Amino acid sequence: MDPLRFILICLACWMNREQQAVIEYLQEEVRVLREHIDKKRIPFSDEQRSRLARKAKKIAFGKFGEIVSLVTTETLMRWHRRFLAAKYDSSSRRRGRPRIKIDINELIIRVANENRGWSYGLIEGAL
Repeated sequence: MDPLRFILICLACWMNREQQAVIEYLQEEVRVLREHIDKKRIPFSDEQRSRLARKAKKIAFGKFGEIVSLVTTETLMRWHRRFLAAKYDSSSRRRGRPRIKIDINELIIRVANENRGWSYGLIEGAL
């Protein structure tokens, strides 16, 4: 094995240990903060849910049990699905013929009921 490769492997192991230590500290910090919260449920804002769901997406599903402590795995997956669905929801940008106002619709029905023999074209002409 050449010395440069050995040094790179040692450096990678050292960085991995440092990252693992930071992760373990943050997990313990979350546990301590969780003990100070009296409520069973923490009220999350949509922005907080979105941040947690985005971060959880990058983690392998099997690791969730070890890492997640604020919410359940199912909750994170549900949030992720909901935000993903909202991202691709185009119902507010749909085009098409605008709806007929209710009062115009009622007028059309009244004219049609008063003049049973009229066709659609005659009703349209009268309006």
